[in-house]
Amino acid sequence: MAKNPFACGDCGLILQDGIDQCPRHPSAQTTTDWQGYVIIIHPTRSEIAERLKIDQPGRYALKVNIR
Repeated sequence: MAKNPFACGDCGLILQDGIDQCPRHPSAQTTTDWQGYVIIIHPTRSEIAERLKIDQPGRYALKVNIR
């Protein structure tokens, strides 16, 4: 059974397996409770990245549920 990776509550970055702290926002909460998935390769050329306010390439969750 695959384990859901952690996502950052601030930027939505989906973290690598075994990592539970965002390298971009070390003080942000992380959670495995997230939905949706988008991969941004060229943020400056991506309309989706612009709408989500993403300025760095990576794997992102579309919705992160922090309680």
